[in-house]
Amino acid sequence: MDAPPSAVDAGAGVRPAGQGLRAAEVAARVQAGQTNALPDTTSRSTREIVRANVVTRFNAILGTLLVVILVVGPPQDALFGIVLVSNTLIGIVQEVRAKRTLDRLALVAATRATVVRDGTAVEIPRDDVVLDDLLRLRAGDEVVVDGVVVDAVAFDVDESLLTGESEPVRREAGDEVLSGSFVAGGAAHVRATRVGEDAYAARLGRAARRFELVGSELRAGIDRILRGVTFVLVPAAVLLVSSQLVVGDSVPEAVRSSVGGVGSMVPEGLVLLTSVAFAVGVVRVGRRGVLVNELAAIEGLARVDVLCLDKTGTLTDGHLTVTDVELLGRDDRDVEQAIGALAAADPSPNASLRALAEVAAPPGWPLHRWIPFSSATKWSAVDAGDHGVWFLGAPDVLLASSGPAGRTVLDRTVAAASTGRRVLLVADADALDGDRVPSPIRPRALLQLEERLRPDAASTVAWFAAEAVDLRVLSGDHPATVAAVAARVGIDVGDGPVDARDLPEDVEELGALLERHTVFGRVTPIQKEAMVEALQHRGHVVAMTGDGVKDVLALKRADLGIAMGSGSAATRAIGRLVLLGDAFDRLPAVVAEGRRVLANIERVANLFLTKTVYAALLAVAVGVARLPFPFYPRHLTVVSSLTIGIPAFFLALAPNETRMRAGFVGRVLRFAVPAGAVAAGATFAGYALARDQPDVDLAGARTTATVVLFLVALWVLGILARPYDAWRGALVAAMVGTFATVLAVPALRSFFGLEPPPLVVLLAGVGVAALACALLELGWRLSGWVRRHQPHARGPTTLARGGLA
Repeated sequence: MDAPPSAVDAGAGVRPAGQGLRAAEVAARVQAGQTNALPDTTSRSTREIVRANVVTRFNAILGTLLVVILVVGPPQDALFGIVLVSNTLIGIVQEVRAKRTLDRLALVAATRATVVRDGTAVEIPRDDVVLDDLLRLRAGDEVVVDGVVVDAVAFDVDESLLTGESEPVRREAGDEVLSGSFVAGGAAHVRATRVGEDAYAARLGRAARRFELVGSELRAGIDRILRGVTFVLVPAAVLLVSSQLVVGDSVPEAVRSSVGGVGSMVPEGLVLLTSVAFAVGVVRVGRRGVLVNELAAIEGLARVDVLCLDKTGTLTDGHLTVTDVELLGRDDRDVEQAIGALAAADPSPNASLRALAEVAAPPGWPLHRWIPFSSATKWSAVDAGDHGVWFLGAPDVLLASSGPAGRTVLDRTVAAASTGRRVLLVADADALDGDRVPSPIRPRALLQLEERLRPDAASTVAWFAAEAVDLRVLSGDHPATVAAVAARVGIDVGDGPVDARDLPEDVEELGALLERHTVFGRVTPIQKEAMVEALQHRGHVVAMTGDGVKDVLALKRADLGIAMGSGSAATRAIGRLVLLGDAFDRLPAVVAEGRRVLANIERVANLFLTKTVYAALLAVAVGVARLPFPFYPRHLTVVSSLTIGIPAFFLALAPNETRMRAGFVGRVLRFAVPAGAVAAGATFAGYALARDQPDVDLAGARTTATVVLFLVALWVLGILARPYDAWRGALVAAMVGTFATVLAVPALRSFFGLEPPPLVVLLAGVGVAALACALLELGWRLSGWVRRHQPHARGPTTLARGGLA
């Protein structure tokens, strides 16, 4: 492990730190399980995904009915089974696809480590490192275990993924380094003291390892509906079967008719369309570089009202840029060359030196001596012979004993430092004085550096602000630095940043503080989790972005975790959304897609729940009246397919930018209950009218009921498809044409068991349907008038109520 010429021993580098473990010692530790192997945490297993999508309330209800109908009825009455299988497959395929993508990311990002064994440096997979291994670390290497530094030269460690602090820290022999950090500069040998699940990064991520479904109001609302349907199904089935037996049906015929009534209560298409809409949304955002680990996550960001951001890796890209060079002396000819020499001297430059190298090329000066930057001294120096001795470092350290002239320069650094910029001083002296700043030292230039913003950060922040989503910046950096970056991207810093070392522990006090302030610095991983919890405690829907181990607990706690694709494997596993290209500007597209899905699903849910209501009411009415059930399952299949299933598919995928509101189930029920009651009443009336005619048999009466129900359900579709445009009008017309074709073509009419009654009876049924449609239209217009004239202002919904306006 070589180092550049230094004040210690020019060209010597890090001396060998022993022979490392012998092969027998490695084998013994492997046998004892003292390796760095970790369980696979990238995602749920395929078996868990299959079980989660198969074992559902929806599948239990519809699967039972499918088995029954396959036993007692013809196959065409079991067409609803296609919905059951399709819905399950969509969920499984999407989640397995996301799992494979995550697994590929983990494989590509798999870290290797260099260890010394039997006196030889070898490169091995990180999982093969064992306890007491001697690791050789250089700039850019990841620290894969917890360990103690054995020896080091200019060894700087970047712990930003653990602490959020972007400034590297110097580690000397005897210091501890933690897994999940990176070598920012220099070189060292480190002895592994904790491996595998005992290491710091693994311990921090352990609490987040258990998989939990992302919160979904749609899923919760549909589950509530299915629970309600479950309670109605059993008594309705008993009532129907008993009534069909009373009217003289055989047991198989009674069961078959009852399955038609009971099965139509289940909004099976709603579950399927929700999965389809989510899956299409996943594909759409996937094309923009966003991986969705779970279907319902596409909904999550659309409901978020607080987005918590990390600074480094989200608002900034981790690089520094030189924003200003202020020359302090009259003779500035050598300053630019000196900056180039200082930047080029370090073979493992930190972020500051890399920024200097971008503005000053190496001058090719001969270096007689180099003193590397140290976090203890806070300066570096080069002796360039005839070109002089030059220093680079913190102004307050280099000018600490320089008298009034130095104090004048220091006063000029205060303003820049207060804005969060990093200020460095370039100075020269007559000679080096060991590890001390010589006197006199002459200030030659002040350099201002700032973190480079992501080009998409400001526009994305502005979009969220316009959409009433509050932003909170939670960072491990100095509060002033965080506030400066936040202000540059357009985040209102308000009353100024908050130092997290002074945060209250009480959840109420912490929540109140988070309501008043937007920027927080010196935030620890545990505090990030507590801050997310405090916001949730106050009724907010919280999303959290992160890229490092430090963010794992907060990502897990948040309603929606958003991981950067270049971040740690732990964050990618926990995040429900993964920004594969670290593209922060992709989030607005995800929000828009989520809004489209939710608004459209609410629209089509009105259709499906209307069917549930009229099916339940018809079942009760027929059971109480002791009449034969007015439909076979295939009758309801054709009606629901043409008035709900097929059009709902197109409506669910249509553009829609409606902003989200809470109360999905309540709004749907307020539409579906009256609409379903009107449809049930009209259908029962048309059925009873046909049965009263002496020349109409049961098949004719059932066909009349089917026609009436189709017309009323079609009108419901027409209401929900508004406002009309060319494709919506064509969609409704196509459904009418298809139903007319089914009635007109003998083969189709026979397949679906439809036998039209005499024309006068059919026209009477159409008249009943027309009256029902007029009632629906009147009710829709009156309810619209009431909504438009309610005495309330329609502004953005307050955050405490949850959801967007």
